[in-house]
Amino acid sequence: MAKKKTMPLNEAIQEVLATSEDNPLRSLLELICQQALEVEITDHLGAEAYERTSDRTGYRNGYKPRTLTTAVGDLNLLIPQDRDGTFSTRLFERYQRSDKALVLALMEMYVKGVSTRKVAAITEKLCGKSFSSQQVSKLARDLDANVESWRTRPLSGDRPYLIVDARYEKVRINGRVISQGILVVIAINPEGKREIVAVEVADTENATTWSELFKSLKRRGLSGVKMVTSDDHEGIKAAVRRHFQGASWQRCQCHFIYNVLPLAPKGQKKKLHADLRTIFDSPDLETAKDHLSETLDRWVLVRPDVASKLDSDIEDCLSCFFFPEPHRKRIRTTNCPERFNQEIRRRTRVVRIFPNRASALRLIGAVCMEQSDEWETGRRYLDVGLLADWELEQRPEPALAVAGR
Repeated sequence: MAKKKTMPLNEAIQEVLATSEDNPLRSLLELICQQALEVEITDHLGAEAYERTSDRTGYRNGYKPRTLTTAVGDLNLLIPQDRDGTFSTRLFERYQRSDKALVLALMEMYVKGVSTRKVAAITEKLCGKSFSSQQVSKLARDLDANVESWRTRPLSGDRPYLIVDARYEKVRINGRVISQGILVVIAINPEGKREIVAVEVADTENATTWSELFKSLKRRGLSGVKMVTSDDHEGIKAAVRRHFQGASWQRCQCHFIYNVLPLAPKGQKKKLHADLRTIFDSPDLETAKDHLSETLDRWVLVRPDVASKLDSDIEDCLSCFFFPEPHRKRIRTTNCPERFNQEIRRRTRVVRIFPNRASALRLIGAVCMEQSDEWETGRRYLDVGLLADWELEQRPEPALAVAGR
């Protein structure tokens, strides 16, 4: 049976940093993961080691050694066991998913002969050994099956808000490096939490690709969509009109501001930005339109093209006012997927050029799975219950019957 040395976490960290000569980061991560395992077994059994309590549901039964491969090296961990054999840690599944995808993408580049010496060196350093094409294929099949199962999972319950966005990655196709669109759809689920419901790699971002993506979402059970938020992309707008009839389209307010500001004189940009923020931060639609009218009156005298742009396009930025006020700041922009795109970029810039589309979908899909899991176990993003109360308040009062008729 494996033995485990225990001590307070702060003392353990100090000892690791003081004694680890080869790779202090690996040793520190190993310590943190071991502590996480101890917390998991304690929660599972309802008691600390040797603790006497009526809430205890089982007993510890030693440890089982296991190695966790990470980007900073192999972690030698001791997995707690219980007498009944009911304990199972989620640490390996959740941590290694995107990490495996990154390593696999690097391995593919090396095996297919499209990598540089630097990439080959990184692969050797990450994995500690060389990989054959057969080994790569087996790892790819295993990870692909997990990602595909997650991407095609059934969707139950209404998802009133969708936020969609796209980014581009370089992929090698038939020997050529081609830019591929990465389409991502984030939804607010029935519990009010964010959830990535779709991720797809497409040749381009147009009405056809977005239509196919929305169609697949509906086949999986997506329903109850009331508003879709995106940038001013004609393909998205056309697909929303076709597949989510009756739903509102919200143009991202941040993108609109970035589009309008270049039209203003250099010395007037801050003033225009303040005017737009006043409109968008209004407490209700009526107030927003009053501020808009005042803004148009001012700018038609200064820069008629700015006033014309506001008059013709800003209406699409005000769709959020038809929904509960506490929801508006969360649904009026694409800031959520934009921030998540930064995380995707952090992973994909290591690869630079994917060897094929499957490799891109594998890595980005794994990152999306990881992020969606994190949101699911985190705090609620919106109180979806407010939507039903809001809609009830907005219904017109029934007309009173006229006496004698």
